[in-house]
Amino acid sequence: MSKINAICVYCGSSPGTEPAFIEAARKFGKILAENGVRLIYGGGSVGLMGALAESVLEHGGHVTGIIPEFLTKRERPRRLAQELIVTGDMHERKRTMFERADAFVALPGGLGTLEELVEQLTWVQLGRHKKPILIANISGYWGPLLALIDHMRAVKFMPSSLRVDFLVAKRVEEILPLLQEAARKVAEADKVMAVPAERL
Repeated sequence: MSKINAICVYCGSSPGTEPAFIEAARKFGKILAENGVRLIYGGGSVGLMGALAESVLEHGGHVTGIIPEFLTKRERPRRLAQELIVTGDMHERKRTMFERADAFVALPGGLGTLEELVEQLTWVQLGRHKKPILIANISGYWGPLLALIDHMRAVKFMPSSLRVDFLVAKRVEEILPLLQEAARKVAEADKVMAVPAERL
């Protein structure tokens, strides 16, 4: 049985075109703070990332921002976070985010968000860990990705022997309860990456 103390949230460094995206980020930040769950995120202070971190802090929560050195000028790291970690590269950033989180959530975002989400799904498929992963399908944003995954399964590029387990929530209020329920089934040993220095 495992408890969720920290959640890594992948999301856009831009606000997107739908007001529902920013609203979801702010609402989820409030939920994290009120439930004593630390936010692990990309460290930026703009877009959905900024709105999410600001909301956690405004409601008395705890934030760890993790950002590679080369992005510090573009995404303006959140200096108000209780902890800011500047890494040497993206590999180190993603590895540190993985190690500090008990679960992963993908809010709407661009290619960076997609890449981070797909990497976690790949690690689960390959049996490298069993930490819960949730896709927050706010306003149907991730619908095309979910359809693509279904298509991959249908044409056997995702064999039934290689399971990709993930959760989907349409509403922000569903995210934490779904993750908590999933985490109860995960032993602490299954949260550790099999090979510490591994890079995919």
